Amino acid sequence: MDLPLARLAGSATGFPWREHWLLAGVVHEGGRRVAWLLAVVLCLGVWWPVGPLARIGQGERLQLAVTTLLGALTVTLLKIGSRTSCPWELSDFGGFIQYASHWSLLSDGGAGRCFPAGHASSGFTFLGGYFVFRRTDERMARLWLVGATVAGLLFGLAQQWRGAHFMSHTLWSAAVCWTVAFLVDARWPRTWSLERI
Repeated sequence: MDLPLARLAGSATGFPWREHWLLAGVVHEGGRRVAWLLAVVLCLGVWWPVGPLARIGQGERLQLAVTTLLGALTVTLLKIGSRTSCPWELSDFGGFIQYASHWSLLSDGGAGRCFPAGHASSGFTFLGGYFVFRRTDERMARLWLVGATVAGLLFGLAQQWRGAHFMSHTLWSAAVCWTVAFLVDARWPRTWSLERI
């Protein structure tokens, strides 16, 4: 479904919303800055908790910070090794390369490094909050889950509309970030804190 969905936003002449101020400036650049700011707040919150972070222990706050950074790092490393190019590089949308599935593992002849969706992971990487809060505050866990999912999908849709990613790139970013959060939660000691170092 990647190509049919991409054709909703683009044509043989390209993606008309590629440089639109709302998608390129506010959602892409602004969203990335807000995500990094939140990641910094989570990291500082390990020692100086504010808001809902003050309701969980230091070990849980550290787990959330680690999960957030690991999710972003994992998606970034996958992108670096990816040979899949962005939709705006395809001949279907005014570019010079032919579409190739990201599962083919063959270079499509373009710049690559477009799978999975890095910007969508700016939202999805916060999915770890669900795992941290679900043991103590189910309502906050659900809010965290909904917030991270909505942010990831919003960022992913904006990038799809710009021609930067296919929808599958966004969904795989969600799956990668969820898996990282799940694995960290499964291995994280329940009584751990920085004071034990």
